[in-house]
Amino acid sequence: MSSQLFDAIENLSKEKGIDKDVLLEALEAALISAYKKNFKSASNVRVELNEETGNMRVYSRKIVVEEVEDSQQEISIEEARLEDPNHEVDDIIEVEVTPKDFGRIAAQAAKQVVTQRVREAERGVIFSEYIDREDDVMTGIIQRKDARFVYVNLGKIEAKLAEAEQMPTESYDIHDRLKVYVTKVENTSKGPQIYISRSHPGLLKRLFEMEVPEIYDGTVEIKSVAREAGDRSKISVYAKDPEVDPVGSCVGQKGQRVQAIVNELKGEKIDIVQWSEDPTVYVSNALSPSKVVSVLVDEEEKATTVIVPDYQLSLAIGKRGQNARLAAKLTGWKIDIKSESDAIAEGLITTETYSNEEEDLFE
Repeated sequence: MSSQLFDAIENLSKEKGIDKDVLLEALEAALISAYKKNFKSASNVRVELNEETGNMRVYSRKIVVEEVEDSQQEISIEEARLEDPNHEVDDIIEVEVTPKDFGRIAAQAAKQVVTQRVREAERGVIFSEYIDREDDVMTGIIQRKDARFVYVNLGKIEAKLAEAEQMPTESYDIHDRLKVYVTKVENTSKGPQIYISRSHPGLLKRLFEMEVPEIYDGTVEIKSVAREAGDRSKISVYAKDPEVDPVGSCVGQKGQRVQAIVNELKGEKIDIVQWSEDPTVYVSNALSPSKVVSVLVDEEEKATTVIVPDYQLSLAIGKRGQNARLAAKLTGWKIDIKSESDAIAEGLITTETYSNEEEDLFE
């Protein structure tokens, strides 16, 4: 056989990043299959490849017998002893059975099998590369879209952005470049499948990690994220070092850091609040930008009653209850919001309580 086939395998290995041994094993399997198919052999055969000379040889395993009944699987003791006088009956020996024109037939048969193995190996390489990108942000270019998905090119593979993972306020046009959050990487019979999101809370978290050095190096920690994609989000942050302002770090000078993220999310409003282990303070912070008079905590039910000034009630609840809903999701506490006058009328607080607690919360 010409050495061209081995040269082609060497080039494929380098071009596709596939181990050459994997391709050689595929070639051997293809040659064995071709031999059995074209020469109607049912016996066990072995292919020997010589990369230096470019040659190949086919060997058939046969049993040494006194009288041959099946020439494909048996060899006579006389013929066996021509090769080696020490052979005995029932020995298993290898006999070269390489046909003269086997190189041409084998090359044709090998092409399809090797191509299939290359495709499988490529899929494995791609899967290995992208499985480590789960829960990470990648940048891609929109290639096409249909009724179910927007397909985003991530380099070596096309990822699927499902309708449920899209931002309702965002349009997706061919050739648009955008950052996406990788939610899942699967290895299927059709090859690796990557699912991405623009609405996942993880996207917001990763964008802050990319934009804020203090988060990336661990000085500032993101404690929780609550998001209604395309509209509004809340993120709570914390710093162990009292000298570090976690909220200020995320906002950046003149708001540059948070504005970069807002721009990436096409104008989505982002509230950055300081985390606290004290639910009274944490819930109060989470209801930003509303002012809070008092927070009554029920530890057993993990519920809070939040009293706000009358003129702040609608702001605290938010449009269609959004501010309160996001605050509850962010903190993990149930939040019931009442106006100051209603709370006094119900006996939840007194005017004196209001004055003292307001001072404590906003001193």
